[in-house]
Amino acid sequence: MSARPVEPYHDVDPEHALKYAVQHMAGDRAEIIEGVITPLPRSWGHEGAAEDIREQIGARVRALGCRTGSDNVDLPGSPNWYVPDLAVVPAEFFERDARAVLPDQTILVVEITSPSNGETDRVTKRKRYAEYGAPLYLLVDRQEGTCTLFSEPGRLGYTRVAGPYPFGTPLALPEPFELVLDTGGF
Repeated sequence: MSARPVEPYHDVDPEHALKYAVQHMAGDRAEIIEGVITPLPRSWGHEGAAEDIREQIGARVRALGCRTGSDNVDLPGSPNWYVPDLAVVPAEFFERDARAVLPDQTILVVEITSPSNGETDRVTKRKRYAEYGAPLYLLVDRQEGTCTLFSEPGRLGYTRVAGPYPFGTPLALPEPFELVLDTGGF
């Protein structure tokens, strides 16, 4: 019996196939950062900071017709697929059961550093979120004990930076939030 010849998959997009495979890894949450599959480490303190932000912005998020979540953010044409710690997106994405959103479809993206991924959140993700048009990027740096808000994205990065401010310093979120975050619990 002869082996069947392998037929090429001409209609398969390799970028899409890789991103699909990472999303469906058995039981693990992972993201792709510059082509490297990276598991998502989380601690109770990490989750606590995300919950604190979620609680503080919740009323305003609902008033804007948005929701918060921590799910897939695709950066098409790049070797990246992120899962931010928290993102604010229009409620329609939840209603459509979207597989992913693009950074420019978010209102706010929040990344909270862990000892294993701090530099990625501080440098790589900041650059990519700006490049792909995420309007607001909040970096909660638990190793440094600071918060930094990046806004006005451009091809070369964010053009406006507020911080880094030590935890405990009130942090103003601009339009469309127009509220002040209490960072003391981060």
